Amino acid sequence: MTPVMLSIAGSDPSGGAGIQADLKTAAALGAYGATVITALTAQNTLGVTGIHAVPVHFITAQYDAVVDDLDVRAVKIGMLGSVDVIEAVAAMLRRHPVPAVVLDPVMVATSGDRLLPPGAEAAIRDLLLPLATVVTPNVPEAAMLTGRQVGSVEDMIEAGHALIALGAAHALVKGGHLGGEDSVDVLVSADEVIRLEAPRVNTANTHGTGCTLSSAVASRLAHGEPVVPAVAAAKDYLTRALVAGAGLRIGHGNGPVDHQVAG
Repeated sequence: MTPVMLSIAGSDPSGGAGIQADLKTAAALGAYGATVITALTAQNTLGVTGIHAVPVHFITAQYDAVVDDLDVRAVKIGMLGSVDVIEAVAAMLRRHPVPAVVLDPVMVATSGDRLLPPGAEAAIRDLLLPLATVVTPNVPEAAMLTGRQVGSVEDMIEAGHALIALGAAHALVKGGHLGGEDSVDVLVSADEVIRLEAPRVNTANTHGTGCTLSSAVASRLAHGEPVVPAVAAAKDYLTRALVAGAGLRIGHGNGPVDHQVAG
């Protein structure tokens, strides 16, 4: 049976991030992608020019329609947009839980545009972190959620431990913002810390990388893989998608990765 991965996130009409990236990733990794759309965005490779929120009751209706019919094995949570939506998603997952939840705490787009109102990180921290099988913040998001300065790999590890203390089962803290020749992420759980390293890909085509990585983790978990190999395979997939996408000429800004590389 094909495993189902459900993405709860915003739509990107340019196709490189959000729901569209999640569906492409699920297909590449052999999962069936389903969606709950939380917001429509007007965006492209240059930035976000508008956000139209989906009413909370209709977000709930989408979720109920999917989980009442499909055997969802993993949920990926991306852009939520407001405290009301965060509260609704947390309530949905408590009412109808799924085996694995990957939380990508989307706060700021690659372009620098803020996608979550100030203060909403408290709702993510209090309501969604305790439900997360894996939380996948980048360095700025980890700093926002933990109230810590994160400027080194050691800081990333400490932030990961803080996220575990706040309720997440595993924290994948992504170090792309730190620079350097290698891209170093750390996967922290209660009893171990694993460094995941890959050569940094020299490319401007990074639109939607966070969405792609988190949906890749969710797709692997939907197949029933344990967290550590699922995360390692997801990072490998993203690295190969970055390499393959480096030559793409789509848009005039930060273009997308190539999601079509084999999983």
